Amino acid sequence: MGVFCYIFISAVVVSLIALVGALTFLIRDDVLYKLIFALVGLAAGTLLGGAVFHLYPKGISELGYTLSAKLLTVGFVAFFVLERVLHWHHCHDRECDIHTFSYLILIGDAIHNFMDGVIMTASYITSVALGYMTTLAIVMHEIPQELGDFGVLVYGGFSKKKALLYNFISQLTALAGAVSAYFLFTVSRTAMGFHSYLLPFAAGGFLYIATSDLIPELHKEKNLRKSLIAMVLFLVGLALMMVRMH
Repeated sequence: MGVFCYIFISAVVVSLIALVGALTFLIRDDVLYKLIFALVGLAAGTLLGGAVFHLYPKGISELGYTLSAKLLTVGFVAFFVLERVLHWHHCHDRECDIHTFSYLILIGDAIHNFMDGVIMTASYITSVALGYMTTLAIVMHEIPQELGDFGVLVYGGFSKKKALLYNFISQLTALAGAVSAYFLFTVSRTAMGFHSYLLPFAAGGFLYIATSDLIPELHKEKNLRKSLIAMVLFLVGLALMMVRMH
């Protein structure tokens, strides 16, 4: 089987991970909504950990500290401005039916997934064995992150069906990144470097969502038991991303 087939199949597998949220359809709604707040904690941990332990350090290794720091700041500010624009456009003077951080999750995750696809392609072109290892690593960190993202979308106002659909569409950018990177790589190896600039930018976006939107939501909960569970899952999300770094 050719390298492109390995790349395509792996990207499809990674894209299908977004459907992990379908497991929640097996859970009664009253139980699910008790779990949703805990999943917000998991999402906050995976986003923060993904930015700090994975995206930003990799950006520094490829671009250097100064440029990466600038792009991190640009990403953070860009997501702040984007949330303001979304809020003004959709909410005006009334309460939003869908919280704006739900849209930010989809946008940030789409960028991240695209880069995962690029990284998979680069790994497979280097060697099939390295491609397998990279794909496995991506799958292992995507499962908890996508489950957390699904929880955030439902918490932010999406129905379960819409959350599953939009999360899947966002995850499909992994396939787009893998395929486009393959054809770019066959034209020029230097063309692969473009994804390096997205790494710290996406890290800034993830930092913004985690610290400005999700963690403040965790502070609003008055129930001690729910708060403790969410905090534990927040730490679990951080730990999973830390393990992914190694």
